[in-house]
Amino acid sequence: MLRLQSELVFVGLFSLVVTTTSSILADGHIPKPTGETIVDSNAKLELLWTRSAPIEGGLSEGPAVGPDGSIYFSDIPFGEFKGMIQRYNPQTGETTVFTDDSGKSNGLIFGADGHLYAAEGAGYGGRRISRYSLKDDGTLGERVTIADNFGGKHFNAPNDICVDSKGRVYFTDPRYVGHEPRELKHRAVYRITITDGKSSVVEVTHHISKPNGIALSPDETTLYVADHDNGTDDIPNTKNPVQGDMKIYAYPLGDDGLVNGPRRTLINFGREKGCDGMTVDERGNVYLTVRSATRPGVMVVDPNGVGVGFIPTGPRNQAGAEDKVGLPSNVEFGVGPEKNRLYITVDKSLYRIRLKVKGFHVQYGDKVE
Repeated sequence: MLRLQSELVFVGLFSLVVTTTSSILADGHIPKPTGETIVDSNAKLELLWTRSAPIEGGLSEGPAVGPDGSIYFSDIPFGEFKGMIQRYNPQTGETTVFTDDSGKSNGLIFGADGHLYAAEGAGYGGRRISRYSLKDDGTLGERVTIADNFGGKHFNAPNDICVDSKGRVYFTDPRYVGHEPRELKHRAVYRITITDGKSSVVEVTHHISKPNGIALSPDETTLYVADHDNGTDDIPNTKNPVQGDMKIYAYPLGDDGLVNGPRRTLINFGREKGCDGMTVDERGNVYLTVRSATRPGVMVVDPNGVGVGFIPTGPRNQAGAEDKVGLPSNVEFGVGPEKNRLYITVDKSLYRIRLKVKGFHVQYGDKVE
């Protein structure tokens, strides 16, 4: 890996990336999407951005739609480089660097307050939930720490994040990479409440092997969490990890926003790789990014776990391939005229596809009909 100083110079030279309309579907090896109520079978993924900075490993992650419709997303490398947050502007088709020091941000989400919230991971990352203010033109303002510990012990590696209509922030805290010592016994799901500028953190649940993606149902009565236990706290250094649970859980929430009953298993992926990030649409369907080399793509299920669509993002049956491609990490719907566009981070790129259904964003005042 290049030294940090050299990397930052390169990033400055390539802070503006012009997008392209080419598609990974063009090679003919990727099946068409399915689900007649969700997506047209001839709909194609558009390639919007691909990493050009000379940094190694990692992936693109955590797309979040801003008030102006721009898509902010994480570019996470391995090693000491801090990572970046990129901003794609659908009006101009350009991608620019929002920040070249993201603290290894992973999941991102905008709150109703117009701030960008980031889950910063480990492996030279911030291991915290941070909040960015934005200038009027959508560029970087100030970053502050919202929370970095539970009970005085540093978080493992905050991963994914969502918000509710009361402005509370839910996030997952597993560990996939990082040389830093773990201080917390559990890999858990937490919620932050911010009152008068002060943050309080409560544990939502630790009865899960390794929580990853997270989303709330439109009516906010169900919290969906991906259990993605890859068997190691330190990829890519651990060889032959023993894979654990790969499931999607649905936790019932009470009026206080905390779990008030037994969880349901929505999906059990078995021995296949499971879901990373997720989002929901206006009908309550859940969009799951499945990182299986057998069938990479976005699985769409209804609130009962019944499949209603699938959007392939890579070729099937890559289990024996040395370099697997087309593995999705996270998803987000646009807003306004792009409310039916699904943005997907895949490998080290950003794509989008037009759907027949619109997304749901509680932070922008969407209501359950």
